Amino acid sequence: MYENARQIPLAQARQEASTIFLAKVFNWMAVGLGITGIVAYFTAHTSLAMTIIGSPLFFILMIGELGLVFYLSARIEKIQASTATSLFVGYSVLNGLTLSVVFLAYTSSSIAGTFFITAGMFGAMAVYGLVTKRDLSGWGSFLFMGLVGIIIASIVNIFLKSSGMYWMISLIGVFIFTALTAYDVQSIKKIGEDGIMAQGEEAIRKGSIMGALRLYLDFINLFLMLLRFFGGSRD
Repeated sequence: MYENARQIPLAQARQEASTIFLAKVFNWMAVGLGITGIVAYFTAHTSLAMTIIGSPLFFILMIGELGLVFYLSARIEKIQASTATSLFVGYSVLNGLTLSVVFLAYTSSSIAGTFFITAGMFGAMAVYGLVTKRDLSGWGSFLFMGLVGIIIASIVNIFLKSSGMYWMISLIGVFIFTALTAYDVQSIKKIGEDGIMAQGEEAIRKGSIMGALRLYLDFINLFLMLLRFFGGSRD
């Protein structure tokens, strides 16, 4: 009986710690999405958008984005929390610059509609990742292989220009990033339960930034895949 009495408060403490950590993660994710959206919108309504799209600067920015993600992921344990935060904000800005093309290619109404569809799907899978008793860790290798496959197929299709492959990649991408949302949310929940809240503010900030980056990437990529289906062209 006494053992159960000790376990209940412990389980409750783990749950509360996980909830607080998840709140920090989602807050930073919202900050990143907000920065990206604002930068993309205002860039699209200036001459800077055409300058970026019509020059090698677009590919330089893309390479810069990939570099920031890889650097942040590889160095998160060694850099300071303030540096990790700055890199995350910088990535959000760069992504906003490159995503300004979305506002030039699609109508505002279709972008807004797709955003709400994405938010609904993302929210549903995030809730699933939080409440399911099923261990989703086994999805990791499968989803990673699917992600690599999408990247390779997308590169190949640049040269093939196959519309069939384009739509197949888009459909598979929707499934991959939808599943990744549930997988990542459950993984982040476990990080909160495993004691990161007791490791100090520095570890909490870095952990929340990395969690936010994972969910940010899930949301953005899901949005872009869905936009291929629901986006209304300006042409």
